[in-house]
Amino acid sequence: MTLQDLKIKIEDRSAKIAVIGLGYVGLPVACEFARVGFQVIGVDIVEDRVEKINRGISPIEGNEPGLDDLLGSVIQLGNLQASTEYQDLSDQDIILIDVETPVDEDHQPRYAALRSVLRELGPVMKSGALVIVESTIAPLTMQDLVLPLLEESSGKAVNQVFFLGNCPERVMPGKLLKNLRTVSRVVGGMTTQTADTMIALYKNVVDADLDSSDCITAELVKTAENAYRDVNIAFANEVALICEAVGGDVWKVRELVNKSPSRDMHLPGAGVGGHCIPKDPWLLIANVQKDYQPQLIPTARAVNDSMPLHIAELTIKALKKVNININKARIAVLGYAYLENSDDTRNSPSEVLVSHLQSLGVKVIIHDPYVEDFQGDIFEKGRDCHAVIVMVKHDEYKELDLRKLYRVLKKPFLIDGRNVINEDDAIASGFNYLVIGK
Repeated sequence: MTLQDLKIKIEDRSAKIAVIGLGYVGLPVACEFARVGFQVIGVDIVEDRVEKINRGISPIEGNEPGLDDLLGSVIQLGNLQASTEYQDLSDQDIILIDVETPVDEDHQPRYAALRSVLRELGPVMKSGALVIVESTIAPLTMQDLVLPLLEESSGKAVNQVFFLGNCPERVMPGKLLKNLRTVSRVVGGMTTQTADTMIALYKNVVDADLDSSDCITAELVKTAENAYRDVNIAFANEVALICEAVGGDVWKVRELVNKSPSRDMHLPGAGVGGHCIPKDPWLLIANVQKDYQPQLIPTARAVNDSMPLHIAELTIKALKKVNININKARIAVLGYAYLENSDDTRNSPSEVLVSHLQSLGVKVIIHDPYVEDFQGDIFEKGRDCHAVIVMVKHDEYKELDLRKLYRVLKKPFLIDGRNVINEDDAIASGFNYLVIGK
């Protein structure tokens, strides 16, 4: 099958689509293509996840507008099915790869999941198939890893017997479907004809610009955009620390800075989490360090990684003023997901905070309305605590009954790592209130 043949199948929606990896990216992607009439099969190694999906139940438990209903609909229509077997991909025309690409403790990507997918996919991949990596990867990964490994495992030649491209996802938890439909994509193909075919595919579900490029450009754009965010957040965090040191208010400073034309000072906070921002800056620089030693990006990463520990230090100092040793303290941490109104705990700043406090002997009580292990009555969890630390801007915490919380605490310390709580309300309720950057 040629790319022209595949384009025709895409246009009449007879092309069979597979999605490998049914997590925060792959599941909504599969649902979207199924929604517009394609027959879609999803493959995932987690049996429980596959079983839930086939029953029309989303394994994603955070607030994802529209996803539960969409999944139920496409399953009922028979346009989507999930499997654990790669053999089920042998007749698929298009295969999208949506697996995690973490970095190790030395900040290097090993691509264990991606390598595994390519080895398993190659032997069953049909001739003429188009393989698209949607996972975020370091520049040169398509050229140096994906292409040779897939050629080796399949015994087929790229651009002759199969086709290959890279179209990095641009979604975030809480807005998965909205982002898929409305955010532009960089469509990188091994050839311009491949990129054109990919655009024909994505225009079925993306109502935004689809910019044709080569693979290296697509890899660079995705990693650079998240490194940009990380650097700007680090700047905001450093300004917050300066404000604390000199007696300023970072929230007022940010408001007034952003009144100046072309200024966009980001929000400071208690740390940066998720699967993307803590990782993608390292991916951007992963393959350049022999020729150039980056300075700004590693420094920004260090600033942002330090913020949960700074929140711990604020808490320690607050309790010390009333003669409470940290190793005798009982502290409630509100929020364990990395993002508001989500159940996603990947690279959670709260995990860093909790681990550090526990290493100091603190009894830590965790509450999160979206994370199953930490759900429950927030006031019972806060009972007899010496301090409460707000780490996530969940809607539930914005509406918190502060007077009721005050009554169950042993000491009225409230440390706000996200500027969630209104300061006047906290003080009026009796709290000793500390907010980051002030």
